[in-house]
Amino acid sequence: MKSRISWILVGSSDPMSEIPSSGLIRSLSLVDIVMVGIAAMIGGAIFVLVGPAMNEAGPALIIVFLVNGVITLFTAMTYAELGSALPEAGGGYGWIRQGLPRPNAFISGWMAWFAHIIAGSLYAVGFGSFLSHLLSIMNIVVFEGLDKIIAVLAIVLFTYINVKGTSDTGKVGSAITFSQLAIIGVLIIAGLYAISFTNHDWPDNFQDFFPKGSIGIIIAMGLTFIAFEGYEIIVQTGEEVKNPKRNIPRAIFISLAVVVVLYVVFTFAFIGGLNPSQTGEDSWKFIGGHKELGIIEGAKFLLPFGALIVLVGGIVSTLSALNATTFSSSRVAFAMGRHYTLPVEFSTLHKKHHTPHYAIIASGVIMIVVASLLPLEQIALAASVMFLFLFTQVNIAAITIRRLYGHKLDYGFKMPFFPILPLIGIFTKIGLAIYLLIYNPLSWLIAIIWILIGFSIYKIYSVKKEIEHHAPLVASEGPKERKDYRIMVVFDQHSAKFAKIATAIAQQKDGEVSFLNIVTIPPQLPLTVAQKFNEPAMRSFDDLKKESWPVPYRYLIRLTHDTTEAILATVEQ
Repeated sequence: MKSRISWILVGSSDPMSEIPSSGLIRSLSLVDIVMVGIAAMIGGAIFVLVGPAMNEAGPALIIVFLVNGVITLFTAMTYAELGSALPEAGGGYGWIRQGLPRPNAFISGWMAWFAHIIAGSLYAVGFGSFLSHLLSIMNIVVFEGLDKIIAVLAIVLFTYINVKGTSDTGKVGSAITFSQLAIIGVLIIAGLYAISFTNHDWPDNFQDFFPKGSIGIIIAMGLTFIAFEGYEIIVQTGEEVKNPKRNIPRAIFISLAVVVVLYVVFTFAFIGGLNPSQTGEDSWKFIGGHKELGIIEGAKFLLPFGALIVLVGGIVSTLSALNATTFSSSRVAFAMGRHYTLPVEFSTLHKKHHTPHYAIIASGVIMIVVASLLPLEQIALAASVMFLFLFTQVNIAAITIRRLYGHKLDYGFKMPFFPILPLIGIFTKIGLAIYLLIYNPLSWLIAIIWILIGFSIYKIYSVKKEIEHHAPLVASEGPKERKDYRIMVVFDQHSAKFAKIATAIAQQKDGEVSFLNIVTIPPQLPLTVAQKFNEPAMRSFDDLKKESWPVPYRYLIRLTHDTTEAILATVEQ
């Protein structure tokens, strides 16, 4: 029979206690993390997703990007607020840990780690496809499987770059992203030049603005939403960015504004710049009909060597996004390792480079396996579902954190109209997740399977390790037989009064009462050397033991740096 637990909590604690220094170096500037955000949001999507999305929305794809940008803004403001007040490696995982009960934090971190790894694998395979296609155009020998080999080599390269240090990572990422923006800029200028000087009938390209109505708009929104998730990667830099209180919110809003403008102008330039007399049909039909190759085919008509330029742009963009997702996935694993929910080795820093090298290498290895073996298209949709689950939880956590601990935090940015905006973020993310369930049920199935695997790992391994290191049970005294109905009372000066209430309830329910004495240890003192507190803590139960109670009593002692950890650990067990 499953146990039922009722609990009475006495006293209060502050779960927002300061996290010990991680040892990570603050070497990233505002420009570096803006480039990280832009790289993640553009990735290869601007060359690959615009065609399929235009096939559904037509010229109204411009509206799609604007609406997706607005929807993204609701959750981006939540990330800006929490990123400025709680700049931690792990981003959303860390905030959910502070704002929601277990096991939400582990599951959210597990989902985020997997989603970032899948995204990195996709970008690596995209890079391999672009480069192998370029080699075939250049009449260089290409064989089956070359794209996979190139993808693996790219992952190995960026794993090495990330291990070397965040400064090098930021410099390489910024250089690649600037190159990416330059290529996109050239394509935009070519399209705008055609609109201004060669294609005088360009307004005709926008006459059939909503060719498939609202259904096409919704489908295109689902296809392109993944292009606006880079703010999650920006907050992963929380412990490595200079002046995070100021720079994280600025980076989120700057990168989001740049990306929305780029997508809108890019789409406008390509639709308006193409001449139907050359393509043989409306420009949006031409681009959309070629789907992921639509931009490559359209570029042929806009400027010399247009297809080659798009291929180079795709290569640069996917490399840029691969660099960003390698960084972000390792920071989620690092944060989870620090909390012992993944192997603690993931929180170990390289002696020379001060980077979480084990977390980076583990993420890189899984990326290689996924890129080499798995059907990435379906799993990529599952990653989108998991991102939506994560963003929903972060919005809920933001409401809880502001309500309970907001007066104790030093915000660099606070969202207006609280809690209306995070609530809008919650409902829009749930709506898009339901859309993906209808559009592609397999994506939910893969996500659910991954979550169930994670939950099993949590129950079998993670929760025990977490309790052992954060709130070990150092003494337990009571009868061997356990009752199914249990009441927990946190021991303090009022325990005698609560004992009477708990006893009456337990007697009525044929249950037992557990007294939990929490010994709070100073943060600078390791729990392993604090065993001298055990005996005095157990003696504090002496007066209760003298009483003759009609129900079984149990006496528990936990050592901890955080009272909340001890309470939650007892509830878990």
